[in-house]
Amino acid sequence: MMLRLFRSKIVVALILMVLVLFSGVLGYRYISDYTWVEAVYMTIITVTTVGFAEVKPLDTEAKIFTVFLIVTSVFIFGFAISVITEYIMSRNSLQILKKKRLKNIIENLSGHVVICGYGRNGMQAADKLKAYNMPFVVIEKDKEIIEKHEEDILFVEGDVNEDEVLLQAGVDRAKYLITAVPDDAVNLFVVLSARQLNENLFIISRASQVTSSKKLEFAGANKVIMPDKIGGDHMASLVVMPDLITFMDQLSVEGENSTNLEEVEIEDFTDQMDCKSIRDLDLRRKTGCTIIGYVDPEGNYIINPEADLELEPKGKVIVLGRPEQIRKLNRMFQIG
Repeated sequence: MMLRLFRSKIVVALILMVLVLFSGVLGYRYISDYTWVEAVYMTIITVTTVGFAEVKPLDTEAKIFTVFLIVTSVFIFGFAISVITEYIMSRNSLQILKKKRLKNIIENLSGHVVICGYGRNGMQAADKLKAYNMPFVVIEKDKEIIEKHEEDILFVEGDVNEDEVLLQAGVDRAKYLITAVPDDAVNLFVVLSARQLNENLFIISRASQVTSSKKLEFAGANKVIMPDKIGGDHMASLVVMPDLITFMDQLSVEGENSTNLEEVEIEDFTDQMDCKSIRDLDLRRKTGCTIIGYVDPEGNYIINPEADLELEPKGKVIVLGRPEQIRKLNRMFQIG
């Protein structure tokens, strides 16, 4: 708002300066009968007060006009300089205030996600997290990218290789870290640094080379993703089983208003009802959702679990349903 006000003042100052120059040229052209070139010359040396000699002697009317032009131009040019100076000073102050505000916001975050790099993969990760209202901070060194997206994203400007930058993003208080830098060597260094700064951090790293995958896991990454491999497998699957893959693509997990899949902790159910097995949940009748998977506390996955499967408090169920059914599930058990 303040910057917009200053911009309007600058526009006014520029218009007044143009009017002074235009008035000076017309005045000398018609009062002193100068040529257009001579009128422009006289106007410039008068408003800038450089003290060069007149083109030819001035009569009384021309002298009065010159005095008026000098006084007017001094005030207008002084106003323009003060506005521009104030704008520059205020812009710097606003930038400092903005950085302090962002720093305070990030310092108050805990259990958030840190994303290293805001390229194609980092941007996709950020969009997904925004859809689920999960707090996150992005580390990026490209100022142009930051300025383009800073209205919607919390950025920390700097090199992901530096521990100080990771700490500014709150990696020591974060729950997850996604390093999506195209360079595997950089990702490896980030994983090593982040693991030292936070032993409990769940680290997801991008890898471009197959040989880098094991190194990243050995360095401390919990999951290693190869976007190129996933893309190639997906394209080949469209040839081998096109209908199945197309159907799977329809299973959106974009956000609360469009998701078809939901991951729910058993504790979300046991707080509100007595359930010892999947049959006791009876989600199909209550919400229309179908349980297609179960994850036990040790992280083992069971696809299409039996109805008599005993549920453990630290386990999770994966449910499938249309968006309205998922919303009904979330409302009924106050999930999210």
